[in-house]
Amino acid sequence: MKKTHKLLIFGNGEIARIAAIYFREDSKYEVIGFIVDDEYHQDGMNIDGYKVFSLTDAIENFSTKEYEIHVALGFREMNSIREKKYNLIKALGYKLASYISTKSVYWSDLKHGDNCLILENQTIQPTVEIGNNVMIWSGNHLGHRTIIRDHVYISSHACIAGYCDIGERSFLGINSTIKDQTTVESDCFIGMGAIVQKNLKKGDIVLAPRSEIINKDSRKSKIILRAFMN
Repeated sequence: MKKTHKLLIFGNGEIARIAAIYFREDSKYEVIGFIVDDEYHQDGMNIDGYKVFSLTDAIENFSTKEYEIHVALGFREMNSIREKKYNLIKALGYKLASYISTKSVYWSDLKHGDNCLILENQTIQPTVEIGNNVMIWSGNHLGHRTIIRDHVYISSHACIAGYCDIGERSFLGINSTIKDQTTVESDCFIGMGAIVQKNLKKGDIVLAPRSEIINKDSRKSKIILRAFMN
């Protein structure tokens, strides 16, 4: 793919390294290097062959007209750290780059904001809207008329049915399921494997029951195996 835009990635963790691979291999962006806050920068820093710049150096050497930035931070503190850095970079005047994998399925009417990272194998149905600074890991279903608001993080294999509204900074864990026409207000934590069947208020937490591990020699194990395997 022809590289027509220059990109700096804010962050130095695993998510930043992964983002660099996706942008490099599957986008119009040429990755120039990484950025970290001044207090975390050391001379000679290098990540996967790319130079790491302090934020001050980046501001001085990379113009807002020629370079774009992608903030590649995770979900710590309910996505608020990523939100703060997103707001900082935007206030500095930089355009924030989004990535949507070409290996995902989505329609021409998809609306999405800036600084989104949407990885492979998504099924995104018509009329979906995705806000700013949203991170969607691989292999999810986003149903028709659903809205994903700013700064949300969606892990892998979540199923969000149609007409849902997912509030700002909410976190959806692996294999979570959201019933159709459900509103999830801001700052909600939906854990791995959780099933949401009714509206959630701001800051609600939904956890799935832990899977019970049953010893193979127990009476309960024998009853279960006899019922399902015979």
